[in-house]
Amino acid sequence: MHVQPEPILVIAAHADDIEFAAAGTIAGWAAAGHPITYCIVTDGSAGSNEPGIDLAALVARRQAEQRAAAAVLGVHDVRFLGYRDGVLQPTLELRRELTRLIREVRPFRVLCQDPTLVFAGSTYINHPDHRAAGEAAIYAVFPSAETRPIFPELLAEGYEPHKVRELYLMFPPAPDLYLDISDRIEQKIESLLCHRSQLGPEVADWVRKWDAENGAKIGTAYAEAFRVMRLVDN
Repeated sequence: MHVQPEPILVIAAHADDIEFAAAGTIAGWAAAGHPITYCIVTDGSAGSNEPGIDLAALVARRQAEQRAAAAVLGVHDVRFLGYRDGVLQPTLELRRELTRLIREVRPFRVLCQDPTLVFAGSTYINHPDHRAAGEAAIYAVFPSAETRPIFPELLAEGYEPHKVRELYLMFPPAPDLYLDISDRIEQKIESLLCHRSQLGPEVADWVRKWDAENGAKIGTAYAEAFRVMRLVDN
C-alpha cells in the first residue's frame, strides 16, 4: 500500500539524543519521502567538563555535528531553540515555542522523549533536560497545538491550530512498538559518530547491543523501541 509522504517533527533536548533513540527508524521514514524536521531544544553548552573551554565554540560545533548527523539520515531541516543546556524546565515559554513549531510544520507524527522515564535500569538516571523537553513537547501536541484559545498570540502571528495524529515516545519505560532497523543499523551508527565532541567509536558496540536486545523481541537482528499514541481514530 502506498503511503502519502507527510511531515514528521522530532523534538529532543540535546544534539545526539535523536540518533541514539530513533536514527534507524527516521532513516526509513526519510527514504520513504516523509519530510522530517528536527528541533533541538538546548544549546549543548554543558557537553564538556573541560576547564576553560570556549562554550560558544562548543555550541557551534554541536550544531554542526547535529546537522551532519541528520544529513546522514536524509534530514535537512534542523532547528535549534537555544535554551541553556543542563537546566531546562518545561515552561510555558518553551511550550509556546514548540506549539508555534507544530503549527508551522503541521506534522502528522511527532517524536519526543518520554517524560515519565526517571531510572533506566540500575546504571542511568535520565537527564532532567530529557524529561523537561518531553513534557513540554507532549503538552504542545495536546492541548496547545490544536486549541485555538491557547496562546492566542500565535493566531495573531498567523499560526492556525493543528491536530497531530500520532505521538511516538522515545526511550519509553514500557515500549509497545518495536520497529525493525536491521538494514539501517550501520547508517544509524554513522549518524551517531558525527557527534565527535561527545562520542567515541565504542558507541557502535553499545548501540548494536541495545538494538539487538530490542530486535530479539520481534525476531529481527536490530530494532528501535517506542511507545505510540494514536490521537486520531481514523
